Amino acid sequence: MPLSNRETRSNHPHHSPARPIQLGLVGNPNTGKSTLFNALTGLRQHVGNYPGVTVTTKTGIVFLDKTPVYITDLPGTYSLSASSPDERIVFEFLSGRIENAPSPDLVICVLDATNLSRNLFLASQIAEREMPMVIALSFWDSAIRQNINIDVTELSSRLGVPVIPVSASTGAGIAELKKAIQSSLEKKSKMVRINWPGPVRDAIGELRRRLDKQGLHLGESGAQRVLFDSVPQALDPLVEKRPEIRSAVVACRQILKRGGFHPQSVESIAHFKHISVLMEGIIRSQGARVRSGESVDRILTHRFWGLGVFVLFMYLVFQSVYSWSEPFMQWIETGKSWLQNGCAGALTSFPQLQSLITDGVIEGVGAVLIFLPQILTLFFFIALLEETGYMTRAAFLMDRIFAWSGLNGKSFVPLLSSFACAVPGILSTRTIEDRASRLITIFIAPLMSCSARLPVYVLIIGALIKPTYGPAIAGLVLFGMHLLGLLIALPTAWILTKSMKGYKPKPFVLELPDYQAPKIKNVLLRMWSEGKEFLIRAGTLIFSITLIVWALLYYPRPESVAESVKARFAQAHPTLQADMPASSVYDPSGMRIDPEAFEREIARAYVEQSYLSRLGKTIQPIFDPAGFDWKITLGVLASFPAREVIVSTLGVIYSLGGEVDEASPSLRDAIRNSKWTEGPRAGQPVFTLAVGLAIMVFFALCQQCGSTLAVIRSEASTKWAVASFVYMTTLAWICAVITYQSVSWLTSL
Repeated sequence: MPLSNRETRSNHPHHSPARPIQLGLVGNPNTGKSTLFNALTGLRQHVGNYPGVTVTTKTGIVFLDKTPVYITDLPGTYSLSASSPDERIVFEFLSGRIENAPSPDLVICVLDATNLSRNLFLASQIAEREMPMVIALSFWDSAIRQNINIDVTELSSRLGVPVIPVSASTGAGIAELKKAIQSSLEKKSKMVRINWPGPVRDAIGELRRRLDKQGLHLGESGAQRVLFDSVPQALDPLVEKRPEIRSAVVACRQILKRGGFHPQSVESIAHFKHISVLMEGIIRSQGARVRSGESVDRILTHRFWGLGVFVLFMYLVFQSVYSWSEPFMQWIETGKSWLQNGCAGALTSFPQLQSLITDGVIEGVGAVLIFLPQILTLFFFIALLEETGYMTRAAFLMDRIFAWSGLNGKSFVPLLSSFACAVPGILSTRTIEDRASRLITIFIAPLMSCSARLPVYVLIIGALIKPTYGPAIAGLVLFGMHLLGLLIALPTAWILTKSMKGYKPKPFVLELPDYQAPKIKNVLLRMWSEGKEFLIRAGTLIFSITLIVWALLYYPRPESVAESVKARFAQAHPTLQADMPASSVYDPSGMRIDPEAFEREIARAYVEQSYLSRLGKTIQPIFDPAGFDWKITLGVLASFPAREVIVSTLGVIYSLGGEVDEASPSLRDAIRNSKWTEGPRAGQPVFTLAVGLAIMVFFALCQQCGSTLAVIRSEASTKWAVASFVYMTTLAWICAVITYQSVSWLTSL
């Protein structure tokens, strides 16, 4: 019964004074819809998901004569019969079938003025819903340049709705569009509907009567979707499986067939015939349409030269995300350290509060903000490439390479971006329309060797490989670590595409848009929107994870730990007074003992008996086949918020302090000199070549990144985040064990 109520309301749009006016912005992909949305709303927009719907939509506010009106920018679609989740949301939204999202009071249909007849197909389908409509003719300036002369007045008269030429990049026509929206809301202007052939009308009527008997009171447009679509979107999946429903649909499709029409083709044939009549004489003069940039496309879409140009562009994007954002990240890191030092000095009398604020709160906020420069830089380039029209060409090129794994070309940019950081890489998967392909890309993106893994590689290679084998081998190992994830990612994608129930790789069909000069306003709005979205959606979870890890490393904290460390110092130096503060401790010869070393030893002792350390010792046997001792295992656990945390964690464990970095000689020496303290390997070096390679392989493949998991959860679901963690951690452990055992065997020969 809920279907009946929603469907009925969607055919008779209205709004009450208690409910704000709702507008829907629809159109084919690459029609300038998002540019128009930005021109109408500016910064008054936000990204969100409806309850139970994972597709991202944008909602903004446009003022009509000082009255705020809500407008929703829906995913681009060519037809209401689309099957992908991103396109299906258009039908769901127009039908009022989404919780907390009433059907719109008016639809703004954006049509490309240079492809008017084809774009009108979607508008004609929406007209069947009898909803007030305004048509915005985008790319009007391009139509003029191409000598496409459209009689807008006559077209508006024939369609029965306002038709407004707009150029969102310059703002031309925006004021007229707002006036038309306001007028159409008052007059309820509806587009002229198609005059269906007799057999089609009979089939629609008969289907509605049969469904009425089953308690499903669909409107006429809903019945059309059930009749025409191979997968009826107007029916809930459970309802569709009922035998009486299926038989009703089959019987009514037989009526179409007896009338000489095929159920899956009659709609498009009838609509385009209807459109051809409406468009007769509307385009009064038109030269041969030559899409701008066709000569450039001979190079940019060439199998060889196009790929070379694309690699160059992507190298620039990669370097910018990795290198150009580094100064800004360093400023954030410097600011975080300055704030931590200031708070630490002010809270010396309250050690627990001091650690909570400096190592928990400030470190947690810093863990969120540190990614912002990379995200803003990445989406600056993504928006730039999309604005110019080049991103579509890049997807076309990469489709040839990705086809065997079941993905298409749109997956390449997120994967490439993930070599800098998986967080912005996963966020950039929003450009992938097909939800299954998008989820698979999200799943394999963390396998790319991001910049956070680099400190681990540099530390191990600098300590164990470069001193023995030289810089050439060290560079080769570093390259191999970056290549490893990619070599595993594509077969993983192939396995997922083969194992996902009902997954069928969809044909990669796209239209190459005209090249356009980028609109800086749109680029900046995209950066603002994505940056804000990251801080709101992923930032909260990242901050929470950091606080949890801090608590597990900090507690318990009995005074007896510090006293035992001081007692050991006093026992080693009998002249010391056990109750003297660390800053007053001297050795027998009168030489002062370094108070910082004393404090680091206390910090190490506290870490060793912390809850996280106890957990590390408990699960160390699991990592023993990979050669990890409890200290390495503790580093693995502590690095969950971010992989590079293992460096500072090892610094604390080896009494060097948490401020060491991967290039610190003292940390490298401590690694080389570390010995097993118990078990059958007692006295043997911990960090052998086999262990070093196993550590790098583990971190190259593991999902030790709370930020990435937070973003996967927000962009996909909790289920996908858990699956990613379990799969990558298991894979990393298996490969680390294989690496350790095989290298140990080879070096023992």
